[in-house]
Amino acid sequence: MPRIRVSIPAQTLTLADDAGGPLRSYAVSTASNGAGERRGSHCTPRGHHVVRAKIGAGAPANTVFVGRRPTGEIWTPTLAAQYPGRDWILTRILWLSGCEPGFNRLGEVDTMRRYIYIHGTPETMEMGKPGSIGCIRMRNRDLVELFDLVPAGTSVEISADL
Repeated sequence: MPRIRVSIPAQTLTLADDAGGPLRSYAVSTASNGAGERRGSHCTPRGHHVVRAKIGAGAPANTVFVGRRPTGEIWTPTLAAQYPGRDWILTRILWLSGCEPGFNRLGEVDTMRRYIYIHGTPETMEMGKPGSIGCIRMRNRDLVELFDLVPAGTSVEISADL
């Protein structure tokens, strides 16, 4: 099964094969607040996770999701102008679940209950630089490719180390 590694300092997501060899690498955007696991911190959680659910298969690029459901909207600059400051979750969602009780699972540090995703973002958002409120943002075309390559249950390691 493929594995995902996210480097917070490098702002990259690497998809690796069973032996750990890199298959793909993408620029991402993690949290502006840096790494951290606590609910309400708006940080990207570290450690071992799995893709708990894949949401949005077959949805058009720029489909807007709220509460993991498509709203019927398609992101455009005009729509963005109507909702300044909205945290856009677009195209696909890979919902993450922590695997380390007390660190990123259960209680005040539960990644899944914090609704931490790998998700698409408007093309106007800069990649390779922190900018999210905890999630891992990707270019829509990159996310569609990744989404199609990984099954639910895929291992995701999020590291604050290079």
